[in-house]
Amino acid sequence: MLHADHASHTHAADCGHTALEHGGHIDYIHDGHLHHGHDGHVDEHMIVVSSTNPEAHELATTVTSDDHPHDHEGEEHQMIQHGSHMDFVHNGRLHHVHGDHTDDHGPVKLVTDEMLALR
Repeated sequence: MLHADHASHTHAADCGHTALEHGGHIDYIHDGHLHHGHDGHVDEHMIVVSSTNPEAHELATTVTSDDHPHDHEGEEHQMIQHGSHMDFVHNGRLHHVHGDHTDDHGPVKLVTDEMLALR
């Protein structure tokens, strides 16, 4: 999906947005979406539901309070679209608040500015 009105910002190392590896390229988390700039425009991507990043409650792992000692409400975790819903990005994992608990919807591969500089 083409993202309109994105000419004022170029995503790159040190641009201030979190980068992650997605679909064989680098996307940047921006306003709840993954942005991928190429060929003079920006595409909007999302994490698709898959066996790596499941959406169904019965396929997801429940995050216990022992490995997750806080709630996401009021936290500064970024959110991105995963299938038909939004997930929090927490330590390289997708967390989805589900009722009175949090589901782990799988990993995402975060990319540091140092890694971007080496590309």
